[in-house]
Formats: sequence, C-alpha cells, structure tokens
Amino acid sequence: MRRIALPLLFVFSLATLAIAPFVGIINIPFGALFGDAADGLSRILWELRIPRVLLGWITGSTLAICGLIFQALFRNPLASPDMLGVSTGAAFGAVLYIRLGLAFSILGISGLSLSAFLGALLATFAIYLVDTLKRGGVSEGTLLLAGIAISFLFGSVNMIIQYSGGYTDTFRMMRWSMGGIQTVGFSSVYATLPALIIIILLAVVTSHELNLFVCGEEIAASRGVSVAALRRILFIAVSVAVGVNVSACGPIGFVGLMAPHICRKLVGTEHRRLAIASLFFGGAFLVICDTAARILWAPAEVPVGVLTSCAGSIFFLGLLFKKKD
Repeated sequence: MRRIALPLLFVFSLATLAIAPFVGIINIPFGALFGDAADGLSRILWELRIPRVLLGWITGSTLAICGLIFQALFRNPLASPDMLGVSTGAAFGAVLYIRLGLAFSILGISGLSLSAFLGALLATFAIYLVDTLKRGGVSEGTLLLAGIAISFLFGSVNMIIQYSGGYTDTFRMMRWSMGGIQTVGFSSVYATLPALIIIILLAVVTSHELNLFVCGEEIAASRGVSVAALRRILFIAVSVAVGVNVSACGPIGFVGLMAPHICRKLVGTEHRRLAIASLFFGGAFLVICDTAARILWAPAEVPVGVLTSCAGSIFFLGLLFKKKD
C-alpha cells in the first residue's frame, strides 16, 4: 500500500485542483475555460475561482510541510506553526494596521499583507532572541515553550487592540483573524509560490538530517549534523514561509498538525517521501475545506480557518486519547 500511496496522493491532489474551481457552477459550457475574457463565466473562473484554488493549494502545502519540519525539529508530534507564535504575530501586524487606519500598498502588495508579514517576522525574531541570549543555546523543548509563550503574548495584545477599536475596525480585525482564502487575480499566487518552492526543497535536501533529529539531538550531532545551526536555519525558514502565507490568507490553523500525521500513516516516516506526500495532501485538504466553506452555507461563506480549526481540534483530541491508550 505504501508503494502506491504517493502516486495516489498525486492523482488525488491533481483531481482536486481540476474539479474544485467548477464546484457550485451549474451548466458549465464546454468553452468556459477558453471563452472571451469579457464573458461572465470565464471571468469568474480566471479571476476568482482558479486563483483561489491555486492559492489554497499553495497555502495548504506550505503549512503541511512547515508542520512536518517543526514536528521533526522539536521531536514533538503536536508541534505546528500555529503553536509557535508566527500566526499570532502576523495577526498582531494586521490588527495594528487596521486599528491605526493605515491604507497603503508597495509594489502592488497591500499594506495589510505587509504588516502581517512584518508581525510574523517580529514573532520569529522574539523566539530567535531567546535562543541567542541563552548561553549555549536552548533545547528544542525550551524553544517550543518560548514559542507558545510568545503566541499567548501576541494573542493577548491582539485582544486589547480589538477591544479598543470601533465596531467596523473590530469586525475587520476579527474577520481577518479567522483566516480566509479570498483573492482576485493571480498576484497572491505569485507572492506565495516562492515560499512553497523554497520550503519543499529545504525539506527534501535536509530529509536525512530530519530523520536523525527525530532520533535525538545527540544522535544527530554524533553523525556530523551541526544541530544548533541547522535548527536555526530551519526555524527561520519555516517561520518566514508561514509568515508569507498568513499575510496572504490570514491565520489558518491545524493544517500543519493534521497533514503530516495522516501522511505518516500512508507513506511511512522517511522524511523525503513524507515531505512530498505532505505537499500533495496538504494542498488538496485545504482546497477541499475552502470549497466546503464556500458552498455549504451559500450564499453566505464561512471563513475556511473556522472549518480547519474545528477539524483540527477534534483531530488533536484524538491524538491525545491515542497517546494515552
């Protein structure tokens, strides 16, 4: 089964990409994909549906691979980018931008996305500072706890900022913090794709070291791995990749927790195969969740971050009960 699991995941992911843009459209004409740009259905497909599906796939894949790296790095199956302050740091940048009433863009990138990305970098710098100031470095457990503390700190500050805002600003802050894949055109796709390419290449190149990290830092060091340097490189790379995606879609939780666990059941624990499996499964999973969020309550739309958080919470409890047994 594990031999064919990877090809099956590839087919599943490709089929999801092909079908999702058309879900909810009735009586699709054959030439819709190649029709006149002025045609209504063609514009819906090329300006809304296809960019949204591609952005969802890129975001889900990136979060899944980042979760895989974090779980190996911290030797903790419950580690994920959501727990280490990056998402709440990005939310801090976004809610501060909204609260201050700013409105600007740089090189076609909205100030809201830039502020969210800077907030994610601020959270990453805060955690990295803990590791740097501690003489001799800190263990992966301490770094994980530092990330959780930073996450709670930014979460508290975000609530204070939201409480101090007016009704309109508070609604915008709350809506952004729920996470959602909403884009017009391919600009967000182009902005997030480089982060996915870099993080999947990094995961594949360092797959042997990640296998050793799971066995313990002492074993990794005895095999010639520069533990402290590689840990910092991976931590910063993952944090930046998550920051890029959160700045485009808002915080979308639990994808980085669930996808690697499910893929381990399908393809095993070798990190090269696991990274590729997480790429395919994570992207398809988030696209399916976003499609469900779009059509289940039509014409209203539920933020996809709400659905992934509900599914992730149940999955998280299942993991805890399984570990207890």
